[in-house]
Amino acid sequence: MSNEKTFKEEMKVTGDQLVATIKKLVKEANVRSLIIKNEKGEQLIEIPVTAATVGAILLPVLAAIGAIAALVTNCTIDVIKVKE
Repeated sequence: MSNEKTFKEEMKVTGDQLVATIKKLVKEANVRSLIIKNEKGEQLIEIPVTAATVGAILLPVLAAIGAIAALVTNCTIDVIKVKE
């Protein structure tokens, strides 16, 4: 188990902005997890973000996020980050 101290940032985005925002966030070194929720606050998907998932493994996840983006008007992204 890791002793990393984490914190959560909440971002509200439109469905159109979702994929681009996720792509940007996975490139940040201190992001550990992304949780996408619908307008009602219900969790749709949780994405663990590590160095191993940033490569080709992330492509199917981005396809799923694209499908989610087509279905939601607005959503919330909970960004779990490690304190630096």
